[in-house]
Amino acid sequence: MPPTAPIDPQLVRNETWRLVARLTRMVGDVDLAEEIAQDALVAALETWAGTGAPENPGAWLMATAKNRALDVLRRRRHAQSREGDVTWHEEALRGASFDDAPDAVHDDKLRLVFVCCHPELAREQQVALTLRLVCGLTTDEIARAFLATEPTIAQRIVRAKKTIKDSALPYEVPGAGHLAARLPSVLEVVYLVFNEGYSAASGDALIRKDMCAEALRLGYALAELLPQEPEVLGLVALMEIQSSRTEARIGADGELVLLADQDRARWDQTAIARGLAQLARARATAAERRGTYVVQAQIAACHARATSSAATEWRTIALLYEDLGRIAPSPIVEMNRAVAVSLADGPAAGLAVLDAIVDHPELARYHLLPSVRADMLRRLGDRDAARAEYARAIALSTNERETAFLERRLREVS
Repeated sequence: MPPTAPIDPQLVRNETWRLVARLTRMVGDVDLAEEIAQDALVAALETWAGTGAPENPGAWLMATAKNRALDVLRRRRHAQSREGDVTWHEEALRGASFDDAPDAVHDDKLRLVFVCCHPELAREQQVALTLRLVCGLTTDEIARAFLATEPTIAQRIVRAKKTIKDSALPYEVPGAGHLAARLPSVLEVVYLVFNEGYSAASGDALIRKDMCAEALRLGYALAELLPQEPEVLGLVALMEIQSSRTEARIGADGELVLLADQDRARWDQTAIARGLAQLARARATAAERRGTYVVQAQIAACHARATSSAATEWRTIALLYEDLGRIAPSPIVEMNRAVAVSLADGPAAGLAVLDAIVDHPELARYHLLPSVRADMLRRLGDRDAARAEYARAIALSTNERETAFLERRLREVS
């Protein structure tokens, strides 16, 4: 028998959420849907190991999951004597195309994001559950996105599932007129998925392009659903402008290239134009009311319009971060403001801003804080202090490429 190609991990990731999304709609139980999806994936790995993946792996997985769902429901019927309920599910499963969209949200993945972001759950539970269940992020990746510990995130997800079960929350998307209550959490989910793709928390890749592309796809699906919502347009603008720099962020040997050192000729001008157009729409729609994503898109636009790092309007960016800090206070926002201040008014001024948050508990495990501080100290000529900060950043970093970059910087000041 000829050797078979290895199964693409990205295929597994993509098909997992599709299975969970469609099965949840059919069986009305997210835990059961997740269990059935995992069973189908295990069956696929066992079968395809010998035969190779079929021409249409998604259809194979869905057929397997559908049969598995029927088996589970039949067993429950016999065990619990709830034949009426189970018969309804069996009929639904037998006739389901899994492609119908009876509600306002016509994208399967976006639909499940809205389902998981139920307003009766705490905001952080909504987002953590959705990132894990729908977007396939690990608890460690989610923890880093929240600047939290892995056990904390695991408990959030457990509590969210328990609340859903105990309160019998319906697995359905609200009508178009009631989407607004869930929108902030949905936007945060898309934003964090993009961030994980743009700066991978762990592994040997700096960028996970598939995740960036999926976040952008979800952003445009949201924009189609809510075309007059400025924060949706602002998020799409931000992601487009950020993704324009993807190729320039990676050097010839796969090493990290900082913004100041990037070849701006490699920036995707088409993506920038799309982003600036979305930002213009967002600002026209928002008038004087600006949210976090519109302001972040304005910051990204300042970078996109500058011909070089030296020509960048750093003082404007510092003021925009100040605005952002008033709208949504965060130590990360303040750290970014410190960087802008250091480039506008010198490293000493930036360090003064940074030192005000250096002991913030949320930043205790965040490797970029000592990295940024090390850079400012290096520019001030304090090589000993810079070495100590680079060493601390290396100890906290979990991405191999970022670690290699920090080690190179450490050697430069040694």
